[in-house]
Amino acid sequence: MSSRDAQILARDQGVDLVEIAANANPPVVKIIDWGKYQYQKMKEEAKNRKKAREKQSELKQMKIGLKISDNDLNIKIRKIKGFLEDGDRVKIMIIFRGREMAHKDLGQELLDRVLAEIGDIAIVEGKPQFAGRNLSIQIRKK
Repeated sequence: MSSRDAQILARDQGVDLVEIAANANPPVVKIIDWGKYQYQKMKEEAKNRKKAREKQSELKQMKIGLKISDNDLNIKIRKIKGFLEDGDRVKIMIIFRGREMAHKDLGQELLDRVLAEIGDIAIVEGKPQFAGRNLSIQIRKK
């Protein structure tokens, strides 16, 4: 079809004549509604970005004090399980305040207790590390 006929056809339909392949001989064009095409393209790109972001696992942090009560600890464990179910990795930090630094063994016991609770759904990545006033470990879903 000649370019003149294509322009007339596009004008009659109230849509746009868009060049698809300029380097082809003859050039390839398409009769489409340009605004609708751009909108669909934008929605598709947003959908792809969202899928890419969902595939990427985040590192969540859960800070636990040494003097935490049983109920508060159970709530934190439930949150950790939720993070793991979402596919995120979790960094569990036992925080020592003031003179609690003298009782590092209590922190290790607390960490062992948390890991025992979530051991059925989690894998430990590496050994517990002491950095400053924090004892931390990273876990991920099995």
